[in-house]
Amino acid sequence: MKETNHRTHPGNIVITVIAVIVAIAGACYFIHYWRYSLKYEETNDAQVESYINPISARAGGYIKRVCFEEHQLVKQGDTLVMLDDREYRAQLDAAGAAVEDAQAQLTVLSANIHAAEISTSVNHDQINGARARYIQQEQDIKRYTNLVKEEAVTGADLELVKARYDVAESDYSAAQNGLRTSEARIAELKTHFGLLQADLKKKEAALELARLNLSYTVIRAPYSGRLGRKNILEGQQIQPGQPLVSIINEQEKWITANYKETQVAGMYIGQSVDIRVDAINDKVFRGKIVAIAGSTGARFSLLPPDNSTGNFVKIIQRVPVKIVFESKDSRDVIPGMNVTVAVKKRSQS
Repeated sequence: MKETNHRTHPGNIVITVIAVIVAIAGACYFIHYWRYSLKYEETNDAQVESYINPISARAGGYIKRVCFEEHQLVKQGDTLVMLDDREYRAQLDAAGAAVEDAQAQLTVLSANIHAAEISTSVNHDQINGARARYIQQEQDIKRYTNLVKEEAVTGADLELVKARYDVAESDYSAAQNGLRTSEARIAELKTHFGLLQADLKKKEAALELARLNLSYTVIRAPYSGRLGRKNILEGQQIQPGQPLVSIINEQEKWITANYKETQVAGMYIGQSVDIRVDAINDKVFRGKIVAIAGSTGARFSLLPPDNSTGNFVKIIQRVPVKIVFESKDSRDVIPGMNVTVAVKKRSQS
């Protein structure tokens, strides 16, 4: 009997070797992932965030010049848009003229008050003179009355003295009334002066408002960053409050990582984080946790879930965790990029 020779086909050997290699590689990957998951909590439900603010117009008008391009880097204070300011300059000139008019009226009124005060001094002198004449005539009456009794003078002389006394008394009273009139006039002028001062302050405020409105015709970057899309053109009419362009604050970036509720146990503020950006290969950024949300993300939604109605299906919730970059070389990381973050677990003592 002949012995049968069974030869293994080379293809089977290759398949077997490949299968063994794949099995070993899968086992190694599984062991590595298992050991990694024992030390780290990882999630890829995370994105880079940043402040993206709209730059709005404070004043309305026609766009005279657009001084930026799409996605341009700008510095704080750079001019972005210039509006036609002729109308605002006319308003500023009118407000300035109104202030000058009020100041001129105050100057004239001050001069009138000064003149009235000088007139009051004259009235005091007139009162002193009238008082002296009044006292003199009063004494003459007493003297002539005694002389009439002694028949040293006639009654006609006494009547003449009394007439002069009445004139002196009238002059004295008129001088006093003139002083009161002058003082009342001064009080009236000072009241008018106060009203003009209030009116001047009102017109100065209008002047400052006109100056502010003129400054609003030049729209500047509120801080350094990168601009968004350009949606405006020269000659376009804009309204106050209308958004013109968005600006991204590239100085402040952070990551919002949505960890499963079963992963956040043991996380704490200041804990170090490894960050891998999908768009940047073979680079690990360093970060740290700065905030852990006090509620799940679903509770912040427009319509939070209510498990008290209908059939209940248990879904693992996610808790937002805010992470900031500690690496200084995160310039290439832009808002909206997907990242994978890993937080090292606390060692169990």
